[in-house]
Amino acid sequence: MGGDILAISTFVRKEIKYLINETQKNELLKYLEEYMDYDLYCQNGNKYTVSNIYFDTPTFNIVRHSNSKPSYKEKVRLRTYAINPNENDTCFLEIKKKFNGVVNKRRITMTIKEANDFLANGNYNSDSYINNQVYKELDYIFKNENLAPKVYLSYDRIAMFSKTDNSLRLTIDDNIITRENDLSLLCPRTGDRLLEPNTYLMEIKVTNAMPLWLTHVLTKYSIYPTSFSKYGHFYKKQVKENLNYE
Repeated sequence: MGGDILAISTFVRKEIKYLINETQKNELLKYLEEYMDYDLYCQNGNKYTVSNIYFDTPTFNIVRHSNSKPSYKEKVRLRTYAINPNENDTCFLEIKKKFNGVVNKRRITMTIKEANDFLANGNYNSDSYINNQVYKELDYIFKNENLAPKVYLSYDRIAMFSKTDNSLRLTIDDNIITRENDLSLLCPRTGDRLLEPNTYLMEIKVTNAMPLWLTHVLTKYSIYPTSFSKYGHFYKKQVKENLNYE
């Protein structure tokens, strides 16, 4: 099914990011419905929730390196799409690597209870060869880099995919909230807003060239690419506020 990207274990693509205002978002969505369908999780065009735990070293080496804009960077996170998660809900432990603008994401699927067991004890079992290979990679990174939960980051998402090319996806995120305490997917969804009011983060995810119709609509509404990372932006704000990040 075209919109079920949540089931994919590994994929490679380019991700182009844009910060847009509410007017741009509303006009864009009207136009996009001619060329794109809503994701299966966006029932009737409604948003769904994505919640994450980001992992880093004791001195935040991962996000520091990422913010320096290197040709290669990576991040490790735990993600769920459940609205009010419980320990039996599905989550994804993933490593996301980016080299010269191309994103490679590998992840394993488990319940939140299984994820907590992995994080506490390193335990994980799967009948899937791919899952076990990704597990070995993640297990090595956690142990070698001494990773620990650092930030909870959650947002509401609208997601669409092309009617003619399932690999072309577009997401719009808002109500992005973050916190440094209660670093569990099982805790209530609370935190501080990351962006200014009426500001949205849009991402276009492509494996091939962007279609001309999409290039034209972006130009029409004066929407231009930007360099933006939710976790990276959170870290920059914390450093600016001198909150024990130096």
